[in-house]
Amino acid sequence: MLHQDIERILFTEDELRTRVAEMGAQIDQDYVDRKPLLISVLRGSFIFMADLVRSITRPCTVDFMAVSSYGAGVTSSGQVKIVKDLTEQIEGKDIIVVEDILDSGNTLHYLLQILQARHPASIRLCTLLDKPSRRIKPVEADYSGFSIPDEFVVGYGLDYAEQYRNLPYIGILKPCVYQK
Repeated sequence: MLHQDIERILFTEDELRTRVAEMGAQIDQDYVDRKPLLISVLRGSFIFMADLVRSITRPCTVDFMAVSSYGAGVTSSGQVKIVKDLTEQIEGKDIIVVEDILDSGNTLHYLLQILQARHPASIRLCTLLDKPSRRIKPVEADYSGFSIPDEFVVGYGLDYAEQYRNLPYIGILKPCVYQK
């Protein structure tokens, strides 16, 4: 069972549901009379993105990108590559980039530069988790669910070696799992 690899639960299903609903309500307030395009950064953000979109009551559209900087490790390689690009043009659109976690900022710094060069009307960053103690690049979230300590977290879409995404909560992975 996946649960036995969890040291402790950081955020329960209820806590996640409540915070995501609050974030959706804030986006509703901020985008009155505008129709934002939410861009999910795959794969980690897919569960968060689905819940966030369901909590937004105003018209919005979605698209998906996949970028990679981790491989099977627990720290970023620092080299970012686009694995799947957007399917629609973003020029002149209000963009909200939806990410699971803001850690070193390397991936998001690169991604935001790429998207900004495509001339959207506006671009904001929405991240479920923020780990400011690990920040290397100057990236700040416009919408942030929770600030977390420097621990390796999984669940609710976040993984280790493509496992644990299906946990309904966010938990801290036992170090013995990834320090083999």
